[in-house]
Amino acid sequence: MGSDPQYAKYPDLSLAQDIFTLSNKSSTLTSRRTSLRKLQDVISEHKMAPLYRYLAHPTDGALNTSGEGSARKGSISSSRKPPIASILGSRKGTVDEQLPWDEAAYEKLKEENEEELQGFQKEEDEAAEKAGDTEVQAARGKRAEFFARIGDKDRALSAYESLLEKTGILGTRIDLVLAIIRIGIFFNDKLLVKKNIERAKNLVDSGGDWDRRNRLKAYQGLHLLTVRSYNLAAPLLLDSLSTFTSYELCSYSSLVVYSVLAGSVSLKRVDFKAKVVDAPEIRAILGDGEEKLSALSGAAAAGPGEGDEQMTDTATAATPTPAPAAINLTALGSSAAPQEVEAPVDFTPLVGLVRSLYNGDYQSFFLALAAVEENFLSQDRYLYEHKGWFVREMRLRGYSQLLQSYRVVGLGSMAHDFGISVDFLDRDLAKFIAADRIPCTIDRVNGIIETNRPDDKNKQYADVVKQGDALITKLQKYGQAVRLRGSERG
Repeated sequence: MGSDPQYAKYPDLSLAQDIFTLSNKSSTLTSRRTSLRKLQDVISEHKMAPLYRYLAHPTDGALNTSGEGSARKGSISSSRKPPIASILGSRKGTVDEQLPWDEAAYEKLKEENEEELQGFQKEEDEAAEKAGDTEVQAARGKRAEFFARIGDKDRALSAYESLLEKTGILGTRIDLVLAIIRIGIFFNDKLLVKKNIERAKNLVDSGGDWDRRNRLKAYQGLHLLTVRSYNLAAPLLLDSLSTFTSYELCSYSSLVVYSVLAGSVSLKRVDFKAKVVDAPEIRAILGDGEEKLSALSGAAAAGPGEGDEQMTDTATAATPTPAPAAINLTALGSSAAPQEVEAPVDFTPLVGLVRSLYNGDYQSFFLALAAVEENFLSQDRYLYEHKGWFVREMRLRGYSQLLQSYRVVGLGSMAHDFGISVDFLDRDLAKFIAADRIPCTIDRVNGIIETNRPDDKNKQYADVVKQGDALITKLQKYGQAVRLRGSERG
């Protein structure tokens, strides 16, 4: 193990979620008011003048109504509903709660920032005179963290880059790059995040310790989630569950949600069972009482097939499985406790999605998918941008899973299984068929769906014939060119 992580406290990414909640019309009024109060308290406590201006300035603030330039005072107001371009969440919408602009408060915050900066400069000058390079770097590190704390993106990045140039210790260099990545995540700068994840990977590969290697895995998985690479994010996020220590990135409960959603939409059925349905870390959260006990005791780790008898069909089980209560995951995931106690999370919709998909209970699957969209996809800043795509891909997965078991399926029967109308199923399937996502055809006259199962041998034969034709054509052109050059020589 290496040294303890440094520069991990700021920026506070949970604050970015609160800012997103303010701009999210899918959020409840209570959650918006809670986020607004927290945002105001944190801005005041940490003297975040740059972030306050970035969000609330009356002319160009990210949370301000376009075209209104008058400063206002007050704590909470619901009198106007501005169109918002939430830079942090990449979405637009109207809100009932907003962050008011107070010019006097902003000027006071700026003065306090300047006083604190003068203190850091004085500390650095004294260290340069009376101490060594280590103390000077420590003073500069405090200043860099200060910029990250108050939400000054440009100066924080500049300060961290300056520290990185003058730091030789590998662990500290990795921590600095991870801090830069978090700034990019906070301000939704995907290009900055991608660039520095590659930089961090190179540093870790050059001799990074086990802890930082695992922390980077979680960072990389979250970034891939934000750019819709769920198939690449799923293995990284699922692997992070057992060794998670990156509480500065997200809570453990959020990691469980991201891991399950990424695995559900991207993993093949065999891998889905092994890494999601039967994974001890996930069963300890999403399972019922017996499953949690077996997972925590290690029984669920016996193999992919262990505990199959517990995965009963929710439609035919004699006794319905009780819905899991909201769970506090502070004590799970790692021996290192997070700095803040996590809010309880109700995983019931997620449990329904996983079980109904695996057990083939498609009517419950669509209901669970709608609940997941409402409770998770629509409320999380990383998931919201891709919620339409995720719901569409999960519908495709459900259709494909049912159709692969049959040669011919009745259109009405399949619509009944999914709890939808025949017209909706017809239109929905037609989109996937036209895009070559499902190998089947719809015979609306006879009311059936015929599957066209891919034959590997026939496909290989067709590929050989196609490639052979292309090769013969190229050889004929080459032969003609050679004969022409020969006749020219004659």
